[in-house]
Amino acid sequence: MSVINGYQAPAPRELVEDFGPEPYDINFCFPIDFSRLESERVKLVPFLPRLHAQIYLDQVLQHPELETWLPFNYTRLAHVLHLVEVNFRQNSASVAFAVIDKGRPDPEHPEWGGSMAGVTGLIKASPENLSVEIGWVITFPAFQRTYVTSSANALLLRYCLATPDEQNPGLGLRRVQWFANAKNVPSVNTALRLGFKMEGKLRWERIIPAKYSSVAANGAPIRPGDPKPETLSRDSSLLSCCADDWANGGRELVQRILDRK
Repeated sequence: MSVINGYQAPAPRELVEDFGPEPYDINFCFPIDFSRLESERVKLVPFLPRLHAQIYLDQVLQHPELETWLPFNYTRLAHVLHLVEVNFRQNSASVAFAVIDKGRPDPEHPEWGGSMAGVTGLIKASPENLSVEIGWVITFPAFQRTYVTSSANALLLRYCLATPDEQNPGLGLRRVQWFANAKNVPSVNTALRLGFKMEGKLRWERIIPAKYSSVAANGAPIRPGDPKPETLSRDSSLLSCCADDWANGGRELVQRILDRK
């Protein structure tokens, strides 16, 4: 019997340079009740490219270190629009949020009830397996080392793991995971503070942008004959918070984070 491999690599996708449909359709496979994603201090709102993309880009251009640990490096608005449209809106397993700090009014956007402090999101959602990953977590420098990062992602974790019949009802998922460069200690520590448990390290998990390889790479040499000798790789830490963690103290831990004054 003869065998062939007719695979052809897909053509590179052109950059998407529009702001998405109007009205904006987040197109996510789980229902999102935004009233459950708000505390006294922060709230999560849909990441709307027309409103939030330029703010994100401005922060990255002013503080390029924000993307040190990410698998991309954006310098144009079209890059951000492409990410949100293709990786999030057109992908029903992902949804992006803008994080609003309610404690800092934005004179240019008083209708927001605060200032955009960063982004977070849900990716790799699986209704079949009742699982999801928290991803694209960025907090702008002016809001780091405050309540913003922990509160925003505590809200998201609570919404994912709480059952529909709890006092603060949620989706009732069984697994929420957190994925980070193994060298990104602040990200790993954020997850641990939220109640995530370390599951292990995935070695050589992905190739990373050359711009940040001196910081983010795993430091291992590339062997002779490697198909991509000009690139380096990273190791990744995998953490999770699951239904049993939630029932055995996770719920109370997250609530304490949200109740902090």
